[in-house]
Amino acid sequence: MTPSTSSGIPVILDCDPGHDDVFALWLAAGHPAIDLRAVTTVGGNVALEHTSRNARVALAVAGVTGVPVAAGAAGPLSRDLQTAEWIHGENGLGGPVLPDPGFALDRRSATELMADVLTAAVDPVTIIATGPITNVAILLRQRPAIAARIGEIVWMGGSTGRGNATPYAEFNALVDPEALALVVGSGIRFTMVGLDVTHTALVTADVRKRLAAVGTRTALFGDELMEFFCRTNGEVFGLPDGPLHDPVAVLAVAEPDAVTRIHARLDVELTGAETLGATSVDLDGMLGREPNAWIATRLDVDRFWASLAEAFARLR
Repeated sequence: MTPSTSSGIPVILDCDPGHDDVFALWLAAGHPAIDLRAVTTVGGNVALEHTSRNARVALAVAGVTGVPVAAGAAGPLSRDLQTAEWIHGENGLGGPVLPDPGFALDRRSATELMADVLTAAVDPVTIIATGPITNVAILLRQRPAIAARIGEIVWMGGSTGRGNATPYAEFNALVDPEALALVVGSGIRFTMVGLDVTHTALVTADVRKRLAAVGTRTALFGDELMEFFCRTNGEVFGLPDGPLHDPVAVLAVAEPDAVTRIHARLDVELTGAETLGATSVDLDGMLGREPNAWIATRLDVDRFWASLAEAFARLR
C-alpha cells in the first residue's frame, strides 16, 4: 500500500526499532487519521544500523511503499549510547528471521528529511518520537525557525513514577536527557506518554490471539515479534505480558480522546547519581512553575487494541 494522501494528520515518526516501535510504525501507516509523511531513525534500543534496517523491514512487511526512511543520530547529543539488547535482542527485532527491507535509506539525513517535510507541508506537522529524542533536538538546534512548522511533538518516554532503565529513569529519557530538556524547553506543544500509561497496554495471551486472528502478513509477523518480546520482558521485569509502549503515542495523535492527559510542569534531571534522566512531573502544581507539557494519564485499553487490529487489517 502507499501512504495516505487524505486529510489525515501529517506525521513524521522518529523511532529506534525495537519491537514496540514496529507496532507504532504499523499503527501510523494503517490508521486512517494519520498521513505518514516520513520515518526517521536514531540510535537507541540498538545501534543505528539496526534501527534503520528494522524500520524499513517493518514497512516492507506491511506493504507500505513511498514513505522515505532516513537515518539520523547514531548516539546522544553529549553522552555515549546506551542500548537495550537485553529486551530487544542483538539486532533489535529478536524472534523472527528478518526479510530484506527491499528498499534503500533516503540519501538525506534524518534532520534534512524532517526539515524538507516540514517546509513542504501546507499544515503544521506532528512529530511522534518513540525513542531517544536526539534527532528532534538536533533539528531544533540547527533550524530553530522551523519550530513554527511543527504542530505538536508527542513523545513516548518518561514516567510520572518509577523508571525501567534505572529506578527513576525511563530508557528513552535516560539515553539522551539533554536532548529531551532542549525539546521540552522549545515552546512547541509537547505531550509525554510515559510508562505509567503504557504499562496498561499489556500483550496478554488474549491480545495475541486477537491480533494474530487478523491473519495478514503484518499480524502474523507481529505475533512472532511478540513471542520474543513478552519472553524477555518476563525474564527481565517479571512482565510476561509485555507492555507495548510506543503505539500508545501514535494513538494519542490518531484518536486524542483515547488518551487522557493533563497540563503540568515537566522537568528533566540532567545530573545525579541516582536520578539522571528522571522526568519530574509536577502533577499537583506544588512548585508553582508554569505548565509546559501535556502528560498522558490514562489509556482506553480496549480501544487501543481495537485500533491496532483495524490497522493490521488495512495493511498487507
